[in-house]
Amino acid sequence: KTIDSLIERTVNGGAEIVGFLKTGSAFYAPAASAARMAETIILDKKEILPCAAYLEGEYNLEDVVIGVPVKLGSNGIEEIVRFKLTEEEFEALKKSSEAVRALVNTLGNI
Repeated sequence: KTIDSLIERTVNGGAEIVGFLKTGSAFYAPAASAARMAETIILDKKEILPCAAYLEGEYNLEDVVIGVPVKLGSNGIEEIVRFKLTEEEFEALKKSSEAVRALVNTLGNI
């Protein structure tokens, strides 16, 4: 149940921020994330953060950029961190990667 509530909160996180701040708030979460990533890279912190990364077989996915946990340091993405996923989690990740791939293909045809 805790994981389900975390997933729900992640999906609706933007709306939650807008609800707290009312107007002009759509940029706060992305800006905070970008600042943290920049700090992690500049200071070579080697932190694990969610980041869009090009996958080459990680999580059994190839040739797609998708958000996964990565270790960030002075070299940018230094490692794609692999967690053991349940079948349900893997299917959700696979579905997301297929949606990303379809969108990229659509944009390529414009």
